Amino acid sequence: MKICDFLILSLAVLLASCSNSEKTHSFQGFTMGTYYRVLFIGDEKPDLQSQIDSVLADVNHTFSVFDTLSLISCVNKADSLEVNSDFAKVFEVSKYVCDVTGGAFNPTVEPLVNLWGFGRDSASEVSASEVSALLPLLDFDKVYLKDNTIIKENKSIVLNFNAIAKGYGVDKVAAFLLDNGYKDFLVDIGGEIVSHGTKSGKPWQVGIQVPTKEKDGAIASDYTFPLSEAAVATSGNYRNYREENGVRYSHIINPKTGYPEKSDLLSVTVVAADCVTADALATAFMVLGVNGSMEILKQHSEWAAYFIYLKNNELAVTHTENFPK
Repeated sequence: MKICDFLILSLAVLLASCSNSEKTHSFQGFTMGTYYRVLFIGDEKPDLQSQIDSVLADVNHTFSVFDTLSLISCVNKADSLEVNSDFAKVFEVSKYVCDVTGGAFNPTVEPLVNLWGFGRDSASEVSASEVSALLPLLDFDKVYLKDNTIIKENKSIVLNFNAIAKGYGVDKVAAFLLDNGYKDFLVDIGGEIVSHGTKSGKPWQVGIQVPTKEKDGAIASDYTFPLSEAAVATSGNYRNYREENGVRYSHIINPKTGYPEKSDLLSVTVVAADCVTADALATAFMVLGVNGSMEILKQHSEWAAYFIYLKNNELAVTHTENFPK
């Protein structure tokens, strides 16, 4: 599963010129190990960015596994603990996506994330016996929410919501803007995006990045599309990986096998009503591959997806019929 920290993923906002009567304001900052950017039309309140920074700080303090005092760190040390509404919401969405995808999205993958060097621990050689020893801890069915309390049947199970927290952060900022009277805006955290309203009377435009061969490859847009009153998230295996003895290990861990996922699928972009769901689905679809993902999408017309993969060593694309055009 993907680790969001220190990663800028594939969606780049395409800015168009605007009329003098409709100026687009923007600001950006740093959160959850990546950039964030807010574009909006309306009054530029002097304290708006500081207020949004506070919203994001709260999200980070709830879900950061790198913060030893965060709520998730406290949950991981306990067998039961009362949690806040943010944690409960993300937990419930995670349960839903886990069920829908047959366990391809699994927040209990944290021990394997660390073992493979994509978490708090540094990279090292991994043995089959080490993987096998940790697989029993990847059991989301043994963690549940009751009366705002997380209960773990096995105290050794630990959670990691990095694959969904950015999307939730985007949703929280979008809700804050709506509550404060903003109707036309776009929120982007490391490539996970929510847009609302229009820009210069037209839907906001976003682009899907062409997968690069190297981590620091130049960013170029493969496909652009309009996005309004919706969310989009992308997961890919071309920006966050490590190499050892000539072998590339993706940061996306398959919860079924305990190993980094290997496939010809390079990235998947998901459009959904909210970003927390799109974020989780994008990760799950990277594990399932194109065919497995398409089978799920046939049953869920409320979601759309765009896949970039390798075919005969060349980039190829496919997408659901309802993907925005």
